[in-house]
Amino acid sequence: MIKDLKISEFYETLSSKAPVPGGGGASALGGALGAALGSMVGNLTVGKKRYADVEEEVQGLLERLEGLGRDMLVLADRDAEVFAPLAASYGLPATTPEEKAQKEQVLEKNLLAASLVPIEIMEKSVEIMDILKILAEKGSRMAVSDVGVAVQFARAALLGAVMNVYINTKSMKNREKAEELNAHAARLVKAGTAQADEIYGGVAETLMTR
Repeated sequence: MIKDLKISEFYETLSSKAPVPGGGGASALGGALGAALGSMVGNLTVGKKRYADVEEEVQGLLERLEGLGRDMLVLADRDAEVFAPLAASYGLPATTPEEKAQKEQVLEKNLLAASLVPIEIMEKSVEIMDILKILAEKGSRMAVSDVGVAVQFARAALLGAVMNVYINTKSMKNREKAEELNAHAARLVKAGTAQADEIYGGVAETLMTR
């Protein structure tokens, strides 16, 4: 499983000719790293007298981030799992009308599955950003720069995953479903990038203000 690989092993596999992990797995890992950095900020906040008034809230954010980080690692594996049947479906025979119809049906099913995983990565990336926004305002001032780094990982996960949505919906025969997925993905990109840029800009301004 991808989530059980050492960093060096993941790097070597990602850079090889192996079909997975690819952009989807890398995007999910980026999202997990964003969640992990957010958790670090939360853990540096709780237990400090200065932040006692927000401790309960930050504890709740920590629980959410830990869950989201685990979800992202699972999604890295799921992205690899849905790719295998999709790749295999392209090789199905299509000599007779019956075979062509069967191939199209299988391919459509696998294209949809391969689109839904990156959609979920995108949704969870935006959830991570929502939490990071709060941490940028209420988390430890000593670790605010890490919020800025975390949100860039989440932003990269969002924009990386959408590429996997578009490449799969592009081949779908059910254009109504494809456009529905594309529209949802576009909304996530618009909202998520605006959110990420706002958070990052705010952190940068905080760091540069004396």
